[in-house]
Amino acid sequence: MPVPFAERRFAAFLFDMDGTILSSIAAAERVWTAWALRHGLDVETFLPTIHGVQAVQTIRSLALPGIDPDTEAAALTLAEMADMDGVDAIAGAAAFLGALPADRWAIVTSAPRLLALRRIEAAGLPTPHVLVTAEDVAHGKPAPDCFLLAARQLGQPIADCLVFEDSPAGIAAAEAAGASVVVVTATHHKPLETPHPRIADYAGLGIDASNAEALLLSQR
Repeated sequence: MPVPFAERRFAAFLFDMDGTILSSIAAAERVWTAWALRHGLDVETFLPTIHGVQAVQTIRSLALPGIDPDTEAAALTLAEMADMDGVDAIAGAAAFLGALPADRWAIVTSAPRLLALRRIEAAGLPTPHVLVTAEDVAHGKPAPDCFLLAARQLGQPIADCLVFEDSPAGIAAAEAAGASVVVVTATHHKPLETPHPRIADYAGLGIDASNAEALLLSQR
């Protein structure tokens, strides 16, 4: 597997969560399918819209009569927290994250904080020192706010950060923030049109952190 950005050093790595370092697609789609059926939605059409954005944004965009998006999103979060069956790390993610200096990486997710922590634990991944979640920004992905906040909390310029993403909304957020992007395709069922380099997973990816000022991707 060719190593993306093999000659470029970065100050920090910013990782989306679902679909990027872990897969919770089966669990999330079970919960959202039940919700969609209760509200008379076409499940096949609806499910692709839930990934990469905050639940409240997804619900609000439907403009369903008599529905309070905040109440529904809170109930969905509780249901998702109760279903961790099949939440697994993307291949190689645990070792890759574990090799990173603790002050040089963050997870940036559209999930609520408690759900994110539960999924990270269920997947056996390390908990980052910097975790940006749905509660931390007024505007979720595809707005750039979350990645800009993560870079600030790490004390690094966003232009020197590399974002690992899997969804169109997340990629758009990273682009708008001014970061470089690697697209993780582990959970993709069909090719995603993107100009950014791709990796299937982290199994063959290593990290050179010998330079205290920068991170370099390498073959493992």
